[in-house]
Formats: sequence, C-alpha cells, structure tokens
Amino acid sequence: METTSRPGARGPAGEPAASAAQDAARGGPGIRRSAGVEGYLQASFPWYGLDEAYSGPRWLMQIGAAADGTVEHGSTGHGEEPSLRGERGAPVADPQRFAVVVTVASRPVRRSADGTGVLEATSVSSAAWLAGSGLLSCTWPAQMERVLRQDWLDQQTALAWELADHLDEPAWSTLSLPVDGVPTDFRYRESEYGWVLAGSAGDGVLLGAYGRGMSAYGMGFAVIKDLAAYAD
Repeated sequence: METTSRPGARGPAGEPAASAAQDAARGGPGIRRSAGVEGYLQASFPWYGLDEAYSGPRWLMQIGAAADGTVEHGSTGHGEEPSLRGERGAPVADPQRFAVVVTVASRPVRRSADGTGVLEATSVSSAAWLAGSGLLSCTWPAQMERVLRQDWLDQQTALAWELADHLDEPAWSTLSLPVDGVPTDFRYRESEYGWVLAGSAGDGVLLGAYGRGMSAYGMGFAVIKDLAAYAD
C-alpha cells in the first residue's frame, strides 16, 4: 500500500517507514487507543477476531482511515492489553499474553485523496506490515536513551516493511488456520518479540495478526457478529 513512486521503504498508506516508526513510539498500531464502536461501524467491510473457541477478554483498539475518511483497517485485541511495561524492568520470563487481529479492506488501485496520484492495491503484504509494526510498537526498548531508541525504531520498522514485502522468502512459513471454519493458509513468522501472520479471509478482507505469550497454533478467526463483545 504505497505510492507508485517508491523513494524508500513505505508503510501501508504510502508513508515512509521512519514516520511509521515515530507513530509506533507514540503508541501506534500495537498500543490500545480505542476508536469506540462507532468508528468501527463506519467500515464497509466485516471485522474479524478470534473465534468462539477463545473465551478470554476482548477489546477494541483503533481504526485506520484514508484522507477522505474511508475506514481502511483496524485492530481487535484478545487477552492482556499490550503495553510497554514489559520493557520497564518486568522479568523476561513473565511475558504479556495477547493476540491482536488486524482486519484490512482489500482495495483495488485507488486514486490519492488529492486526485493527483495512484495508490497501490492493498495486499497480504499490507496486512503483514500492519501486524509487524503493531508488534513492534508493543516491544520497543523503553529503557534505551531517546536518540538510540529512535534509531532502533527506524531500523526495525524498515525491516518489518521489507519482510512484509517478501512473504515468499524463507523468513516466512505457512500456517493453516480456520477462518469462519474454513482452513486458510497464512504466512507466519516468529521472532524474539512475538509472532506475526497474514493472509486473506476472502470476501474483500485481508487478515493480519500478531501476539506474544499466546501461541498462534490452534487459533481460529471469525467475523465479529456483535462488536459489543469488544466494547468496554
């Protein structure tokens, strides 16, 4: 999801990866900033979360919209709400347990908001990027000196985009998980920070997910029938 001219690594809306890293430092896709049920209801596509086999806490995170206000993606959380407290002296052996599902509208090639350019279609790489940057925003090392921390964020966010742009390479494996009960192949990757996966749910929707402390193996995804289950 980038502009057709590509001067460097870019995020899902054509923004430079470095800018996305700065957003992550402010609590970007991985830190809870609830948009409220109303924002989610403005989407023209269905939202996904973990299926009924998961019985733990559920909560809304945030939505992402284009310049014209069209909702393009959003996240729903499961388990313990991710925060940075795990980087502030908490024991490494006591990780947070959460899984976040990212729903992305599958869009054809689109005109930019000002009508002067064209944006790439969304793809599974878009979902992988959003999931990867979301996980990053939960794990950046808060104990680092500020300048070093920004350098780390810039580097890791650019790396996340490059990985998302090459889903067929050995860094990714294939994991089959049910989506509305139908076995679906996802591209899957683990790292020291957690795991990330991405794939297509069909019906004009792409799915990404990331987590830590909760295994992706055995998870299932399903359309959210009632967003009230995720509301505070």
